[in-house]
Amino acid sequence: MTTERSDTTDEDTAGEKPPTTGTPGEQPPTTGTADNSADAVQDDASVGKAAAAKDGVIGDGAAATGTEATDTAGTTRNAKTERTDTAKDDGDSTKDGKGGKPDRWEAFAPAPEPVPGRVRRVLRAVGRFLVHEWTLAVLVSLALAAALTWPTLRYPLYTLPQDYWDPSLQAWQLAWSGHILLTDPAQLWQSNTFFPEPWSFAFSDTLLGYAPAGMIGTGPEAALLRYNIMFVLAHALATLGAYALARQLGAGRAGAAVAGVSYTYAPWLLAQAGHLHIVSNGGIPLALAMLARGHGWSLRHGYRPERRHAGWAYAGWLVAAWQLSLGFGIGLPFAYVLAGATLVAAVTWFVRRRSNPRPFGIRLLVADAVGALLFAGVGGLLAVPYFKVTELHPNAARTLGDIGVYSPPFAGFFTAPAESRVWGGLHEGARSVLPWHPEMTLLPGFVLYALAAGGLFFSVWRLRHRLLLLAGVVVTMVLAMGTRFFGGTFTYGLLFEYLPGWNGLRTPGRMMLWTTLLLGLLAAGAVSAFAVRVREWAAERVPPWPGPWLRLATVLPLLLVAAEGLNSTPHPVVPAQPAAMRSVDGPMLVLPSSQNLDQPVMLWSTSRFQDMVNGGSGFTPVRQAEIRQATESFPNQASVTYLRDLGVRNVVVLRDRIAGTPWETTIDTPVDALGITREEVDGAVVYRL
Repeated sequence: MTTERSDTTDEDTAGEKPPTTGTPGEQPPTTGTADNSADAVQDDASVGKAAAAKDGVIGDGAAATGTEATDTAGTTRNAKTERTDTAKDDGDSTKDGKGGKPDRWEAFAPAPEPVPGRVRRVLRAVGRFLVHEWTLAVLVSLALAAALTWPTLRYPLYTLPQDYWDPSLQAWQLAWSGHILLTDPAQLWQSNTFFPEPWSFAFSDTLLGYAPAGMIGTGPEAALLRYNIMFVLAHALATLGAYALARQLGAGRAGAAVAGVSYTYAPWLLAQAGHLHIVSNGGIPLALAMLARGHGWSLRHGYRPERRHAGWAYAGWLVAAWQLSLGFGIGLPFAYVLAGATLVAAVTWFVRRRSNPRPFGIRLLVADAVGALLFAGVGGLLAVPYFKVTELHPNAARTLGDIGVYSPPFAGFFTAPAESRVWGGLHEGARSVLPWHPEMTLLPGFVLYALAAGGLFFSVWRLRHRLLLLAGVVVTMVLAMGTRFFGGTFTYGLLFEYLPGWNGLRTPGRMMLWTTLLLGLLAAGAVSAFAVRVREWAAERVPPWPGPWLRLATVLPLLLVAAEGLNSTPHPVVPAQPAAMRSVDGPMLVLPSSQNLDQPVMLWSTSRFQDMVNGGSGFTPVRQAEIRQATESFPNQASVTYLRDLGVRNVVVLRDRIAGTPWETTIDTPVDALGITREEVDGAVVYRL
């Protein structure tokens, strides 16, 4: 190649001025060979070699030296030979592409890539967004939520999942918070129910974080639609949150998907379909994921300072505060978990403050301090009404005896609720021996148990992390048993007696939420390790691509976990709102009245939110019990006088509910002597006091 290039160089310089050897007092002319050699060296981006080539031209034997330099350049980079030869053909006129004859080879160059227009750039950006992992995660979470909660969205204006008792109460809560924050925020906790009791909005978990949704629409149908939409979205957020947490901790996509689906659609949660404040748990793993992301920490890789970002830490604390605003039922244990994690992080920071690098910097420490204060402030403000309620209603306080009623036995961890399509019928006998099976059927899924057990031996997590996850599973299971584990003396009983607020939780089985999350992380480790092994096997194939059976094997755990989450939840039609509820003013009383019957009445009041004696919650106020007893003989003089003194102006008796009650025989009795009037309004009798 070198010889060939030297010949070409000689031929190309034949028509040029002959080279002259250096003569004293004469400037030696620079030959085309030397110029081209220098160009070739410049193409090779070597300044030192170019200088050496120029020195050779100025000395004796310029042509030979130039040829030698050309040979050296050709030897150094053979791929540049054609380009150097072309440069020699064109001479100096093509060095900068100006002022000379055009490049004869330009026609053979590839066509320049066209510059995309604005529309095409936008379409490309949208396409990249749609195929991004987190976009797909959101869309898949929404699709799964709609499918695995079906038929919630089939008739969302008329039905509610599981029953229409507690869901009616919670549909009213969403409507009330939105309505009052738009009209009179100062009266938030003084709701229109349980008249004349104060602080009545704090008689149960409030779902206050959903208040923005409550600002859209009015009336019972809007309340039902709103509730059903939020029910589905709560499932989607739980799946997305658990997926994000598993990914942040270091799980692969397949493993994180298993964690997300198992956390959201565990069989035991099907029994909680009537409790939106329990189903709305997605903020827990999502906040933990954001906080871990902000600190650059993962279970698999530890602290990575280059991944720290204070903005994610702030976002995590905000999501945690929002989760707490949905209710203390699951928010209080979450608050204690965050307090423990913050304490550990702060101790770690101060212990290692002199080391370099520290696990996280001062900006993150400030972010944690500000976020923790925000979280504590939200919790403190929300707790004030509940302390008021406890002060005014001592009967609202829980006892260890109350906890025992809802404490599940060990067999409950292997028993599915009736709402499970897969296991519900098979476990009917096991449920029959449970004292209160809706809160004692705590099966997280047999597939999840198997995957988590496999994750103890084969996982992407380190051994010590697997053991920590296992310890968390055991501890939370023991707490979920309440007083069934050796009387709870050294377990749940300690928390009940000494941790502020813990004595307000009456259902220890809901600690199963944490058990399910930890089992899901163990399972995610196993599935992620299997996915890595599949990629290694696929790399050994020719071509390197996984076969259909290998691809199916990676998604099989996800399909099995999702199958165990299939539901047979009933969706009853909610009783229609009586016309009287749209016209009668308050304060009013609707008869018959009881804990369950009053919850649909609360829903009916969303048209006008008039004050009413009716109300249902986790406890019955003493005065409400007295009112129900005093009005059993209504209408008579004693009951009318009692209600007038209480401030009640109207009483509505529903004809379709009085069968078997005292009002069945008294509803048509004359009332002229009582000084009140009676009016028939579309299936109801309205008494104006």
